Amino acid sequence: MIQLKASRCVRSLSKESECNKCELICPTEAIVVGSNPLPAINFSACVGCGACDAVCPNEALFLDDFNPTDFFFSFIEDSDNLISCRKNVPCIAALNIENIISMALLKKEIIFDMGHCNECAIAHKCKPEIEKNHEEALYILEAMQSSAVIKLEDVKYEKVESTQAQSSNRREFFSKVNLAGAVKTKHAFEKEIQKATDELVEHTLQKSDIALLKQKRITDRRKLFFTAAKRVQKPSIYHIIEADELTFTSMKEINSDTCTACQMCYRVCPSGALSSDIKNSKIDFDPFLCIKCHICHDVCEPEAITLAPTYRVKEFFEPEVHNLIKFNVRRCDECNVIFSSNSNDRLCYRCKAEEEEVRELWGIKGDI
Repeated sequence: MIQLKASRCVRSLSKESECNKCELICPTEAIVVGSNPLPAINFSACVGCGACDAVCPNEALFLDDFNPTDFFFSFIEDSDNLISCRKNVPCIAALNIENIISMALLKKEIIFDMGHCNECAIAHKCKPEIEKNHEEALYILEAMQSSAVIKLEDVKYEKVESTQAQSSNRREFFSKVNLAGAVKTKHAFEKEIQKATDELVEHTLQKSDIALLKQKRITDRRKLFFTAAKRVQKPSIYHIIEADELTFTSMKEINSDTCTACQMCYRVCPSGALSSDIKNSKIDFDPFLCIKCHICHDVCEPEAITLAPTYRVKEFFEPEVHNLIKFNVRRCDECNVIFSSNSNDRLCYRCKAEEEEVRELWGIKGDI
């Protein structure tokens, strides 16, 4: 069953966030992003495909019976290179693009079993996503000068199960109650109740979630990608690729003429890709940490921050922090508070706003 870690959802960082990737990919419309900042989930409608987990930029969604990171390590150690919904994943769409590339780099060959897709009830959403991930992964691997191959084949793998395993069903846990498993059974019972409730369950930020909002976190999938890139040979030429072909990271640009030095973009950045110094005198950007969640763009009122049209493959192997803009740091003539500015203003934002209010109240035009 799908679960939500509210503190990791980028929508919890700002009401301006427009992220709804989980809602768009869900094949049963079990996830709805409405007026409430956080996604609402109909657990009864959820089929546990894991596609929402894969597209979530900050790993806020997860399945309680499938962990992509755990699968990554078990698959790398396995001599077999087949990935199938009947063998080792709930759906191939549950694998995010970064893990797919990382596994391909280390395994050299991966086979996606597409044989069951045509008869699958959720293929209308999941199959195109698998094919899109396949195309993007091949594009990135080629740009990295890797010989790794990812194949789409109609294997139609079928697992041979014992009669006892085939007869198991959702009601079995009721007969397994004992003192040692009481807590586990209670948890399973609560999940069954959630699954049986055919309604949207709203999620809200708890106190424990609020304390975690300011933490900058590197996703597990990005750590694995970085590790995989370190284990393969660097390309002889670092190519420049089209940014539109890359869904999991980006390069940024800032328009110095429109930026107001409000500092919101790097304050809400969940991964720390955007950062500043103790004086707030600049904005730096680390493209390798960017998860392309788009929240920095959503909170930028003057739309000063934009996506660069290209991305350097060099960032995968030799990450570099880029300075996007520098600010003037000075003391306010009115309140003596130190503030950052992208202009020659002598007043901080608060004093400037108060001065504008006074002008409006007194009907004064021009400087006071």
